[in-house]
Amino acid sequence: MTALNTVSGQPTFLVDVLEPGVAVRAESSAAVIGEVIELDTEGLESYFFADWNPTLIDLLVVAGAAEFCDAVKRRPLHQWGRHFDLRIAVHDPALWNSEAVKTALEDALGYLTGDVWRFTFVPRRKAVERRNSTLDLAGGVTTVMPYSDGLDSRAVHALVAAKEGAAGLVRVRLGSGGVDQPRSKKKRQPFTVVPYKVNSSERVETSARSRGFKFAAVTGIAAILAKVERIVVTESGQGAFGPMLAVSGQIYPDYRVHPTFSRRMERLLFALTGRAVHYEYPRLFSTKGETLRAANALRQPPTWNDTRSCWQQSRQTGFDGKRRQCGVCAACMLRRVSMLSAGIDEPASAYVWERLSAEQYEDGVVDGFVKLTPALRAYAVAGVLHMDHLADLVESPLHARQLRHAARDAAEALSADRVEVEEQLRSMLERHAEEWRAFRKFLGPRSFVSQLASARS
Repeated sequence: MTALNTVSGQPTFLVDVLEPGVAVRAESSAAVIGEVIELDTEGLESYFFADWNPTLIDLLVVAGAAEFCDAVKRRPLHQWGRHFDLRIAVHDPALWNSEAVKTALEDALGYLTGDVWRFTFVPRRKAVERRNSTLDLAGGVTTVMPYSDGLDSRAVHALVAAKEGAAGLVRVRLGSGGVDQPRSKKKRQPFTVVPYKVNSSERVETSARSRGFKFAAVTGIAAILAKVERIVVTESGQGAFGPMLAVSGQIYPDYRVHPTFSRRMERLLFALTGRAVHYEYPRLFSTKGETLRAANALRQPPTWNDTRSCWQQSRQTGFDGKRRQCGVCAACMLRRVSMLSAGIDEPASAYVWERLSAEQYEDGVVDGFVKLTPALRAYAVAGVLHMDHLADLVESPLHARQLRHAARDAAEALSADRVEVEEQLRSMLERHAEEWRAFRKFLGPRSFVSQLASARS
C-alpha cells in the first residue's frame, strides 16, 4: 500500500477505487466500488429522484474514497500529514482529469485534511444504473440546509423558517439516523439518506477530517439537483472558529465548517458542473448560546430534548438501556454552557456525567455507570481545556497575530472588510468567554470543571 514519494521522501499510500475484478497497482490497497465503497440504493433514490447525473454520482464515490483513506491509514507519530495517490473509476474520466477539476479537488481535500492528495481517473466498465423514484420536490425551493440532530441545526432551521417561511427550505440529512421523523416518512422525502457508505473493518485513524468533504459534497449535490444556489450552514461561531483557533501541539487546524473550506468546495462543484452554489453562514459571529436564545424566543420554539451533540457513540455512553450523551467532551461542554446561557432547562439525566459541580471527576457520573475508561477522562480534560483556551484567545496578546490571520482569511472567504471581520470575531470570542465564566460560576469554584480550568491558567 506504500511507495516512496521521490519529491518529499515521505511514503505515499496507493489506493485503487475500482470496480470488482479490475486489477490494482502493485502495492496498492483496493477499495472496491460496490463492496468497500457502496452506493446506497435508498440514498440514491432520495437524491437522484429527478435528474440522473453520473458526475455527481462519481463525486459520491470520490467522497467515499477520501473517507476510506482518512480512516484506514494512521497519521504518523511525529507529523500530521500523509500522502495519498488514488486511482478512481468514474463515468467521465476526461472531465475528472481536467486541470480545473483535479486542482480544485486536490486543493479542497488538502486544505481540509492537511494531507497531500493526488488523483488519477480511469473509465468505469459499467455505468451506474438509473434508479426509479416516486419522490417529489415541492416548487419554490430557494435554500438547502445541512441538517443533523444537533442544536444548531434545530435552532437555525427554526430561525430561517420563521423569517423566510419553511416552504422554500429543504433540509439535507447528514447522518444515517434521525430522531425528528420516522424512517418510513424519510424514505418518501428527498435528501434524507446519505447516498453512500464506506464498509471497512480497518479504521485506525480517528481524526476524521474528511467528514467535512462528505457533508459539503452531499449538500452541494442536493443544491445542484434542487436547482438552488443557496446553502445555509448552521454552525455558530465557536463551532466554526474554535476547531481552527484552539489547537494544541502539531495538530492541523480543523476547517470542516469554516468558510475558507466552503469556498474551495464551491470552486470544485463549479468546475464539475458549471453550476454556482454558495454556502452562507448566518450565525458565524454569534455564540451557540445566542443562537439557542434567539430560537427559543420564537413564537413556536423548537424542542431540544431529542437533539444530540456528543462525540461519543451510544454504546460508550448508553446507560440502563437508554441513550445518553457523555456530558464532558468538548461538544457536550459547549452544549451545556450554551443551554445555560440561553436559559433552557435540561434534565441531568440527558448525560452520563449528571453532576459537573462534583469536586471529583468520578463523582459526577450517574450512579451505576461502569464504563469509566481513560479515554473518557481524556475527553473530559480536553473538553474543559478547549473551552478555556477559546475564552483566553481574545484576552491574550500572545494570540493577537493568530486572530488577525484568522480574520484576514475569513474576510477573504466572505468578501468582507478585514477590520470589520476581526472586530466581529473578537466580540464573539469575548461573549464566549463571558458565557464560560458564568458557567464555571454556576458550577462553583470547587467543581472538577473549575479546578481543571484553574489549573491551566
